[in-house]
Amino acid sequence: MLRSYRVLAFSIASLASANMALADPPKSPVGSPAKPKQIVLISFDAAREISQWERSRALARRTGAHFTYFLSCVFLLSPETRQDYAGPGKAAGKSNVGFGASKQDVADRLEQVRLAAAEGHDIGSHACGHFDGKNWSKADWLAEFASVRRIFENAYAINGIPEPAGWRDFAQHTVVGFRAPYLSTGKALYEALPEAGFQYDASGVSNGPAVPPTLNGTTRFALPLIPEGPKAKPVVAMDYNLYVRHSGGTEKPAMAGEFADRAYQAFRAAFDTEYNGKRLPLELGFHFTLMNNGAYWDALERFAGEICVKADVECISFRDYVERRRAGKAQATVGG
Repeated sequence: MLRSYRVLAFSIASLASANMALADPPKSPVGSPAKPKQIVLISFDAAREISQWERSRALARRTGAHFTYFLSCVFLLSPETRQDYAGPGKAAGKSNVGFGASKQDVADRLEQVRLAAAEGHDIGSHACGHFDGKNWSKADWLAEFASVRRIFENAYAINGIPEPAGWRDFAQHTVVGFRAPYLSTGKALYEALPEAGFQYDASGVSNGPAVPPTLNGTTRFALPLIPEGPKAKPVVAMDYNLYVRHSGGTEKPAMAGEFADRAYQAFRAAFDTEYNGKRLPLELGFHFTLMNNGAYWDALERFAGEICVKADVECISFRDYVERRRAGKAQATVGG
């Protein structure tokens, strides 16, 4: 009887084992879709000081970032060649931001442009004389853009500087983006941009980070309002706006450390909101001018040093973003 029981028990165990082997294997739990990488777009307006070209390029090398430089073309004219530019309704040789300091200064800036482009950075336009174009006509904008193209392409010849091989071809194709001085825009500008060959504009301001729309062939980026300071009041994510917020637009070097920390905290909080949320692209804007003793560049270097090196973050240029979108890459269209 005992032997029969053992045989029966063995048979039941064998049958159970066989049934287990024939059953579908347990399914692994369905994971959440992988988030897209967080995109951060960092740009510089005017792009005058050679030391700031060098400092920004060094930051990019340390962090793997690619930046956009919105160059004012008057900085490619020396005092002797300033008459080569006349803004709409302005006399020749007039500019709100001056001109290059000397022929050598212009040559050094052109070299920085070439080096930055070779390193993968984006060279955009900030127009020429930094005039407020809100009341300009389409024809005015097209005239300004013609000056941008002509001066950029002929900068070496205009200034009597030996021109490197390939410059003309490079200059004719490299500038595809624009940011208006004072972020001053209007219907006439957006009519002129595609006709002048620009693929994107970065002159807008938005309530927060957003995926930029493409309208009439032009991708329109916008600097977001981000919370800043003890009361988390919204401010445009640009150094000049922080400068006005912090010190009324006047220098207070003794408070540079406090201002740098406030700026960093605002940048980091805006980043964390997107990184932990929808991962919409985050834009931050800067100038080469060192406001409040360089507080905002110090904040930028701290911020970029922490986030641009993350495996799931990309600090890329506006041009990179547009090229990805136009190529149909999902990363640039889903979340950033």
